[in-house]
Amino acid sequence: MAPRSPDPDGTYRWTVRDAPADSELAPGDGPDPESTGPPSSATTADREGPRTDGEAAGREADAPAVLRAGETGRDDDPVVHLDPDVPGTYALALDAPDGVHRQRVRVFPDERREAEIRVPDADLSVDDPDRVSLLWHLNENRLALDRTERDGDEWVASVRVPPGRHGFGLVPDGDRSAASHGDCEVPGPGRPRISLDAAVVESDEPGDDGGSDRLRLTAAVEPAPGVDDVERGGDPDALDATFLVDDRDADPETVAAVESRADGWTLSVPLDELPGSVRVHAVPHGERYGAAETVRIEREGTAAGSDGGDGDGAVAVTDPNPTPEWAESPTIYEVFVRSFAGDTLPTTFAEIERRVEYLDHLGVDALWLTPVLASPTDHGYHVTDYYDTAADLGSREAFASLVDACHDAGIRVIFDLVINHTSRDHPAFQLHSAGVDAYADHYRRTDAASDVTGIDWAELGEGDAPDYYFEWGRIPNLNYDSPAVREWLLDAVDEWAAVVDGFRADVAWGVPHGFWKEVADRVPDDTLLLDETLPHDPFYGEGEFHRHYDTSLYETLRAVGAGDEPADAVEAALARGEWLGFGDPASQMRYVENHDEDRYLAEHGREALRAAAAVTFTLPGAPMIYAGQERGNETYRGPIRWHDGDNALTEFHRRLAALREAEPVLRDGGVSFDGRADAVRVVEGDAERVVAYDRTPPADGAADGDADREPLLVVVNFAEAPATVAVPDAVEADLFGDGSAAERDGDGEARVAVDAVAVLR
Repeated sequence: MAPRSPDPDGTYRWTVRDAPADSELAPGDGPDPESTGPPSSATTADREGPRTDGEAAGREADAPAVLRAGETGRDDDPVVHLDPDVPGTYALALDAPDGVHRQRVRVFPDERREAEIRVPDADLSVDDPDRVSLLWHLNENRLALDRTERDGDEWVASVRVPPGRHGFGLVPDGDRSAASHGDCEVPGPGRPRISLDAAVVESDEPGDDGGSDRLRLTAAVEPAPGVDDVERGGDPDALDATFLVDDRDADPETVAAVESRADGWTLSVPLDELPGSVRVHAVPHGERYGAAETVRIEREGTAAGSDGGDGDGAVAVTDPNPTPEWAESPTIYEVFVRSFAGDTLPTTFAEIERRVEYLDHLGVDALWLTPVLASPTDHGYHVTDYYDTAADLGSREAFASLVDACHDAGIRVIFDLVINHTSRDHPAFQLHSAGVDAYADHYRRTDAASDVTGIDWAELGEGDAPDYYFEWGRIPNLNYDSPAVREWLLDAVDEWAAVVDGFRADVAWGVPHGFWKEVADRVPDDTLLLDETLPHDPFYGEGEFHRHYDTSLYETLRAVGAGDEPADAVEAALARGEWLGFGDPASQMRYVENHDEDRYLAEHGREALRAAAAVTFTLPGAPMIYAGQERGNETYRGPIRWHDGDNALTEFHRRLAALREAEPVLRDGGVSFDGRADAVRVVEGDAERVVAYDRTPPADGAADGDADREPLLVVVNFAEAPATVAVPDAVEADLFGDGSAAERDGDGEARVAVDAVAVLR
């Protein structure tokens, strides 16, 4: 928890105002000086006996609550971390330079479960390692945080983690290349999803006597679908919803009065009891809890923050963090900025600008540029200056010219925002390491016993070292407990938000949720926020990001390409997104490769690439092409194949983008694997390599007033050879092919030849 727009020179104090009756925290408690920084992300369960140096353990289920001070050298506590001990509502107060603010935290029951990971010693490619670390997203990819123990011929970790199938690596002696990979399977239900419907209705409360009309918010709570016997469906009978009024928008008495009007899945409030402007969060919960849905309620004729008493009765209910209209379903094109010009010319902003016409021809809506700021690396993710562009790419004026050229072509520009870490060559880190007081709190520190880099780091405290993820010793993590760091990076966001149209947030999972919420509140309304969270996580959609990496579909398309999964695993990939708690399938960015991954073509072949690309363009969401994917590139960061590229593959991608633009149902419709799709039958070819699905008009009516749009049947073939499929009689033409009608066999059955994809009306 942190103040908004923090003043590094201000004084801040957090105290507990209230806590659940069974909690160890009590009113008046402040931060524990012996407990600093975020709660440990360790996932190994406590065991008897001492831990080795540098080893951390996961928080025990019955550990007392702690209000942790931020990791700074300050005498006050501008940022704190609540480590709760029981479910319920905790209320805290922040005494800040601009007054006293209340912050409530609603805590739901701990959903983690005990599990055990066992890996045979023979699976590790290092003989007799000194230590074997558990590495996964559940411990923020920190090597040496969770250690395994030797049990005979196996390495064992006892863990406490949420339900699901969690990929992990066991890493011997800090060497990720020697890791053994597997899945930790914890059976259980997925997260519920929620949506809200708002209406102004006549009062139906006894005793109202024709009084104020009421605003009624009605929640629709859906259980998670079942994916398989591990990732199971949720219990619909266990579902509930909790309505929470944002503490920033009303005094505690008004908050309590509004929340008291909730009855199950409905919140019904007399209009004259509503503040002038208020945000209401609705949280779905049952066996687990899900991501909240938020609406802003504004009464016309009242000022934001007023008590609403002077309003004229008209009410507007809106999304406080809506997706920009241009970003609802854009075709995104990622450029690795130092290889786009080809194999002889150096890539500069000017050279990219000279190729904007190609992007326009391809049908691109948004250009995502890998980092363009000053950096000692080719990839640019080691930033040394947040306010200047890399000298080899060009000046800020040249960058602005590129942005203008894109805008002239109707193409938006997405800026790669790298603020989890800096380069260790950044002056801020150099001054931090040298003990300059003004930079003492700029970077996180950790126990040097956990360091796997072998670097003899300069110490700021006894036995400490910079904090980083994986073995990324060249990019130390910034410290968001520091108001100075928050102010610095918010200023950097403001600087570039005035120039570009959106941000792709690198390592978004390493930056606190509260900071991203503040970013979302301050950028212009038409700014897209795209997160890199691996795996994708619905909680980054709670007033933070509009679009998310679809890691579930990405992994499935890779598995299908390799022949490890049948093509119809695409259905399970979409179901897994819902199981994780994502409500809107259009919120996903669909991709088959990017600058961090091997080329799909090199791994799985041309025909599988065409099929995988077709899936990304014919499902809801934002399809993404990684530059070179459409030219037949086989090296993941190599120069684009301009003079010797695959023009037919380029045309294939261009036609996919054009069809998506021409058919709105491909952009904003639903998806069904039942009905017509289920009736598709492969009569020639490999049935395991074919998947079919219907794209259906939105349930709430088509966009642009076209309520008569027809569904489209999509058939995708991953095999090297074409397939012939029998389709329902209602299908008339292939929109992606030559537009001809389906042929009929001697029995009158309609049949369609499918090379990579057919889109049938």
